[in-house]
Amino acid sequence: MRTRVSERVTAVAVAGVLALAGCSSPATPATGAGGGTLVVATAGEPDALNPVLNYGVDGASLIFDGLVARDARNELVPALARELPTVSVDGRTVTARLREGVLFHDGTPFTAQDVVFTYQAVLDPKVDSTLRSDLDMLASVAAPDPSTVVFTLRYAYAPFPQRLALGIVPAKALTGQDINKAEFNRRPVGTGPYRVTSWTPGDRLVLAANEKYWGGRPANSGVVVAFVADDNVRAQRMRAGEFDAAELAPKLATGFDGLAGYRVQRVPTADYRGVMLPAGNPVTADLAVRRALNAAVDRAAMVTGLLGGAGEPAFGPVPPTSEFAEPSIVGRPAADPAAATAALDAAGWRPGPDGIRVRDGRQAAFSLMYPATDSLRKELALAVTADAKKVGIKITPEGLTWDAITPRMKSDALVMGYGTPYDPDFVSYKLFGSAFAGQGFFNPGSYRSPVVDKALQDGRANADPATRRAAYATFQKQLATDLPWIFLTYLQHTYVVKDGLAGVTPRVEPHEHDVANSLWWNIHTWTRKS
Repeated sequence: MRTRVSERVTAVAVAGVLALAGCSSPATPATGAGGGTLVVATAGEPDALNPVLNYGVDGASLIFDGLVARDARNELVPALARELPTVSVDGRTVTARLREGVLFHDGTPFTAQDVVFTYQAVLDPKVDSTLRSDLDMLASVAAPDPSTVVFTLRYAYAPFPQRLALGIVPAKALTGQDINKAEFNRRPVGTGPYRVTSWTPGDRLVLAANEKYWGGRPANSGVVVAFVADDNVRAQRMRAGEFDAAELAPKLATGFDGLAGYRVQRVPTADYRGVMLPAGNPVTADLAVRRALNAAVDRAAMVTGLLGGAGEPAFGPVPPTSEFAEPSIVGRPAADPAAATAALDAAGWRPGPDGIRVRDGRQAAFSLMYPATDSLRKELALAVTADAKKVGIKITPEGLTWDAITPRMKSDALVMGYGTPYDPDFVSYKLFGSAFAGQGFFNPGSYRSPVVDKALQDGRANADPATRRAAYATFQKQLATDLPWIFLTYLQHTYVVKDGLAGVTPRVEPHEHDVANSLWWNIHTWTRKS
């Protein structure tokens, strides 16, 4: 799910960009490294600026570095580690050797003890870190010397080197504090290419170039990340010239095609949208209803009409580009109303006088929630509603705030989004594992399957590629049988960028792409042509 976004939307006139960019309009370069401050706009806003508390998921933050990072092809490259970590023959010991001479933004030297502190903080049960389950394979982390870190695992875990993208925090700044409430969460100190100047929740995050960055001084003087939850407002402000780049819904982005001074970037992703059907609702818990919905939805029409072609039909949580994708689960992109009605008929759901199916006095009816400010999810919800009505299922779409959505997820359906291009263990282990049933956005519909649980565990506990592929094939087939979600589409993320920006380098993106894991993942290399 996307990071919860602020519902506060501030309509700002074009002149407001002067304040947004620290008294420097995007059209007027500021003084400093690279001669300008760049302004980008996104929908999502973090709850805290601390990697231990899930800021900068999978290492993308602009403020912090991990031991490793990802390049333009999403392949691991050394970051705070001077070379890629080494893995023992049995897969249970991972050793990282660190760069020397790296400084945190406050001038404190970076050492192995900072790495140890960061990972131990995630594992500390007193810390409210949603990442703890990501590291349940980690038995211990130790620093035999100031430039070496050794991770000892409980079992061989093939993706563990990817987990080392976690941003590293300075032990000195957080030792002895309640990390959940620390001022650091609002005023962090990292080693990354940018340091925090200010953060105004619901408005903007202002970053200044780290002049002493170990990777070289950024090519610009700073970045302002504007938080604009409403898609239409964000598009209006982009058109008014307030931003150098902005994330927009596909249909809104098409309005910039051919517009002088702008270009549209359509970026491939592993980001899917689907309808989560909770086990706690007597209608959505019925397998016949889920099968009918799966057949009734017209994925092809959604891609063409709602995405403007910027995507493809989705049938499961592992993207088709992944080596772990299971081709047998792929169904018909177009709607199959005959199959939908057959499933309902066989289960005893009979059309009522108003056309809505009924069984044992209960209508085939339920609510479908979506975040009100997300125009694409609204359109998907309305499309699902229309397709379901054709086969006698009544859906009531409801656009709500996240605060209103959260307590209802155990009983009401929700248009959700997730997805990662990195490893199938990421996201799916928590989203579909029984151990996480009903834990917020981890498996919110309380789906439980012993077959899926075993497959997910086998996939993460074995380093052998063939064993992993077999496990994830089983996982995907069982999901396609149980249908706890109706997968709808994979997206292309769409951005509008001002002409004249150099250094823009798209890469395949995950679902989470707010502050940094987005088109501007490498914004420290961007410059504005004069």
